[in-house]
Amino acid sequence: MINKKAKLVKNLFSKDIKLIPTRNGYGDGVVEAGKKDKNIIVLCCDLTDSTKSGSFAKAFPDRFVEVGIAEPNMTCLAAGMALRGKIPFISSYAMFSPGRSWEQVRTTICYNKTNVKIVGAHAGVSVGPDGATHQAIEDIAIMRVLPTMNVIVPCDYEETKKATMAVAKLKGACYLRFAREATPVFTTPATPFKIGKAEVFKDGKDVTIIACGPLVYEALKAAKELEKEKISVRVINNHTIKPLDTKTIIQSAKETGAIVTVEEHQKNGGLGSAVAECLVENYPVPMERIGVNDRFGESGPSDVLLDIFELTSPFIVKAVKKVLKRKA
Repeated sequence: MINKKAKLVKNLFSKDIKLIPTRNGYGDGVVEAGKKDKNIIVLCCDLTDSTKSGSFAKAFPDRFVEVGIAEPNMTCLAAGMALRGKIPFISSYAMFSPGRSWEQVRTTICYNKTNVKIVGAHAGVSVGPDGATHQAIEDIAIMRVLPTMNVIVPCDYEETKKATMAVAKLKGACYLRFAREATPVFTTPATPFKIGKAEVFKDGKDVTIIACGPLVYEALKAAKELEKEKISVRVINNHTIKPLDTKTIIQSAKETGAIVTVEEHQKNGGLGSAVAECLVENYPVPMERIGVNDRFGESGPSDVLLDIFELTSPFIVKAVKKVLKRKA
């Protein structure tokens, strides 16, 4: 059953559930954060509409910097501003920031331990028609490996807004990963959120699904289908990839004995790898990973691509049944 403490929407599986892009949560959240702290500055690379940075630009034009199409330059500018006491949020497509500017992120932001917030929009294959060159599906991997970097992948609009406001208060470098397409808003303003703390959205005893980003909703749908077959599934929203909530993961491994991870990212290097590293060092159990299987993206409608890359609930159901056979 759905965990009451999670405080999810009542119409969780209804066809009329509200759909809003997670990037909109950033646009609204950074404005709220800007009202509370005058040191917050937003920089963008000619993508103010796409990244929703335009909301901040309208609210605080004197604290907004349009850098142009120059992500490495934006990264270095932000690092310098942070060293002078500002709190810069830098925004672009995730493929370009941190993708194109990774060395600058490593050296100017992380090595110098600066307080810069990196906003990677349009991540995952659900970017759709933009195609492989614009579909960041390696970004979690390249960011979580960096010392001092926090990596957060919110599941919906409400959580993205909370995450944006939370990282504004957090001292240190952060990477926030957002999607382009409108996805279900299934959490509420009252749903718990804390950086580094995974949340159990659904209780279960047979297997645990650990997911991040909008695919958390697909995990919940899969769990509902599996309940029809008397398979009790625990669903964890693991929004913070780094620092990883190892306590919750290990506890779930001990209590359910099997794990499936779900992410809109390469199968290697992302959430699944982080969870596997945790379990192999602490409490190994049978595990399956849902993710992009060592290939690039392609152009197409977002919903079609999610099915092509086998990231939706029917494929999660198959992975659960597979891991349960191994558990047996």
